[in-house]
Amino acid sequence: MGTRADITLLLEGTYPYVRGGVSSWVHQLIRGLSDFSFSLVFIGSRPEDYGKQVYVFPDNVVHFEAHYLNDAWQMKCPSRQRGDAEAYARSRELHDLFQVEGARMPRELVSDVLGCLGEEGGISHASFLYSQCSWENTTRAYEKYSQDPSFLNYFWTVRSMHAPLFMLAEIARNVPKTSVVHSVSTGYAGLLGAMIRNRHPETCFFLTEHGIYTKERKIDLAQARWISDGELGETEGIIMENGFLRDMWIRFFEVMGRMTYQMADRIFALYEGNRLRQINDGAAFSKTAVIPNGIDLELYHDALARRPQSIPRVIGLIGRVVPIKDIKTFIRTIYYARQAMPEVEGWIIGPDDEDPGYASECRELVDSLGLADAIQFKGFQRVTEMLPQIGVMALTSISEAQPLVILEAYAGGVPCVCTDVGGCRAMIEGGEVPEDRALGLSGAIVSIADPEATAEACIRLMSEENLWRQASDAAVARVNRFYSETLVFERYRHLYQTALEMQGECAAWPV
Repeated sequence: MGTRADITLLLEGTYPYVRGGVSSWVHQLIRGLSDFSFSLVFIGSRPEDYGKQVYVFPDNVVHFEAHYLNDAWQMKCPSRQRGDAEAYARSRELHDLFQVEGARMPRELVSDVLGCLGEEGGISHASFLYSQCSWENTTRAYEKYSQDPSFLNYFWTVRSMHAPLFMLAEIARNVPKTSVVHSVSTGYAGLLGAMIRNRHPETCFFLTEHGIYTKERKIDLAQARWISDGELGETEGIIMENGFLRDMWIRFFEVMGRMTYQMADRIFALYEGNRLRQINDGAAFSKTAVIPNGIDLELYHDALARRPQSIPRVIGLIGRVVPIKDIKTFIRTIYYARQAMPEVEGWIIGPDDEDPGYASECRELVDSLGLADAIQFKGFQRVTEMLPQIGVMALTSISEAQPLVILEAYAGGVPCVCTDVGGCRAMIEGGEVPEDRALGLSGAIVSIADPEATAEACIRLMSEENLWRQASDAAVARVNRFYSETLVFERYRHLYQTALEMQGECAAWPV
């Protein structure tokens, strides 16, 4: 059962196996709040997708467990199952609400359905697979809602969607007791938090979203090769004949998000735009708040001190080589930038092993554009070592929340050129606080997938020294004033301490 901890963090596809981004935030939080003990529950796809741990746990991590959803699709031995008619009726009632855009899901109904998942007296995995009640629910939903002509496709898609939920129910039953459950996303981790909160009402459930999970899954699903219209999918043998099954998956993740919002006691976003998105997606206004990212500024003092007097002719991108970072637009940016400044180089700083196929395509693009001598794939590096060598940091992502790499660049005195995603505009121009906007621009904002505009903004900063220095000064001032990790620690320490002192009264959480 593991050791009881003050806080249990629920982590999907991130810490401790993936570097950067959310993982950096998690490690920072655990290390910075050493007066609390932490239990970690990791949820991933398959062990081979992650490899070895890339973070060493701080001493205040007292428990760790990892679970892999791919195991959830293993079939049980067929056996006759009766099924609980009442439990399936409640499930059917909830599923009908899923079909109504913006429909309110009563907390009591959500609680009833979550509570019966995986239970022998409710909806067990075997019952879901083999009972008459389950068959009737599936066929009824197909006849009432499906727009796909193939019942076989629909049937196996439903099974694929629901299989992990029974694994989550098992995890919720056995997770070590804790005072606070804190998920860093909705999705499977968030739904696990909802299940734990439902099973243990004395536990407070916090949710912090860095990016909006449902939005990111929509992007993934739009590009998913295993959902290929009219072709045999690469997993589960599902044939996709139209867009309906893709829409089913999107709606599935949206529903998980709404259920997580329903059960969470407090819901946090990194910036105001995402908080409004959470509310629009079903989060109660009174539960939501903004806690921005922050960094340890002392780690970057040396990097700032080592900046050369001249502006390095290097445009850097710090991030994973994955589609959502749109590395291909960065590569094309360097192509256009060299037409105006032939000596400029592009450095791609980050791991390239998460999506080998995409990384290969990026290298092929470099070669096809004749940029082999201009673009370097640096792999994972210490950011503080890289910053003094970079003139401008570019972020070409198609989706972000509040990127830590921008704050890291700022702390090293590097202006940024970013796509207009997530909280990037507020980080470049200043947020809602007048004192922040008064600091001026710390870079430039460009449109998504616009390499010419990105190149133009980068070259302008590097070629106009006064403009570059104004942006650099604004960057340093902005990160020091508004994005210190000290402010983050103060907020979460207060939240955790308040939850511990409430001793099971989270239903009365002050808002």
